[in-house]
Amino acid sequence: MTVGTQMQQAIAGVQSAAATMKTFALETQDQNAKQEFQQLAQTLDNTLQTLQNRQQYIETQEPQYKQQ
Repeated sequence: MTVGTQMQQAIAGVQSAAATMKTFALETQDQNAKQEFQQLAQTLDNTLQTLQNRQQYIETQEPQYKQQ
């Protein structure tokens, strides 16, 4: 498995986790839980941005890893 493929899988996993936390936040009536889910989603969104930036850097340095 290439670095590019691994990065893409990591990004997809974080996107999925962030979407799940956002769904949980929308579905719960417990305000404390809602706030926690929203904070988790924000943390995951920040992580996602970091991973995407890293992927862009890798693709710039190593064009063979560029995802089609």
